[in-house]
Amino acid sequence: MLRKMLLTGAALMLAASAASAKELKSIGVTVGSLGNPFFISLVKGATDEAKKINPNATVTAASAEYDLNKQFTQIDNFIASGVDLILLNASDPRAILPAVKRAQAAGIVVIAVDVAAAGANATVQTNNIQAGEMACQFLAEKIGHKGNVIIMNGPQVSSVVERVKGCKQVLAKDPDIKVLSDDQDGKGSREGGLNVMQGFLTRFPDIKGVFTINDPEAIGSDLAAKQLNRSGIVIVSVDGAPDVIPALKGNTLIQATASQDPYTIGKTGVDLGNAILNGKKPENPMVLMEPKMVDRENVGSYHGW
Repeated sequence: MLRKMLLTGAALMLAASAASAKELKSIGVTVGSLGNPFFISLVKGATDEAKKINPNATVTAASAEYDLNKQFTQIDNFIASGVDLILLNASDPRAILPAVKRAQAAGIVVIAVDVAAAGANATVQTNNIQAGEMACQFLAEKIGHKGNVIIMNGPQVSSVVERVKGCKQVLAKDPDIKVLSDDQDGKGSREGGLNVMQGFLTRFPDIKGVFTINDPEAIGSDLAAKQLNRSGIVIVSVDGAPDVIPALKGNTLIQATASQDPYTIGKTGVDLGNAILNGKKPENPMVLMEPKMVDRENVGSYHGW
């Protein structure tokens, strides 16, 4: 009799557990720009993992273009459509909080990806301080620890702020390195990098090195140098994007990049979100992924995104 009662109780517990398990049916993803290959790879990682969890799961991706109001609207649309999980690449890590709270109040798990977001259930991102340190350590060594250097900034999301912080920390150790500028926004794009670099090259006749916050800015900076017939400049960046591979192999000023893994960031974000959705809180809500240096010597063995 006792055995029968125990078996019945166990069956009821299993049934209750099954009933409480929530199926991942739909995901909303809002990122800085779907024109950036980084975010395309991130969305692909999220989509592939969602389909592994549930082949019928849908993933809707939206490009906020670093516009906070646009991102608010996108999140409200995700809430209205009843998604289970939002992957959020916040345009403003602090100001996004009200939208995060609205989503969570609707029972939606919010995972910050690539950059931090206030109030998010968890965050998956590259160790961006380390990425900035690695890139600028390479730069410092390449220019012999002396000379004029440019730090080309970008949209003030946490990843960019942290990369610049890491770079500054390294360059500050060399008294013979002078940072000519660190606050010009290259917009995180090739066009932005081209425009800002043209201004730098016009203003400064002597530049030994440039750190850009991502590869599109680096490629734009290299184009600007070509247009103005400037050489002898070492350009380093962060990303490991597809476009930088031929640049590292070719006749450019780009010498190295601290590579990220956006596909795995998206994949991990979905895994983490699905676990939280089903009551499994992570031991550490901050997942930091280590960058790897890719330069002209090892680019041949780099597999990319």
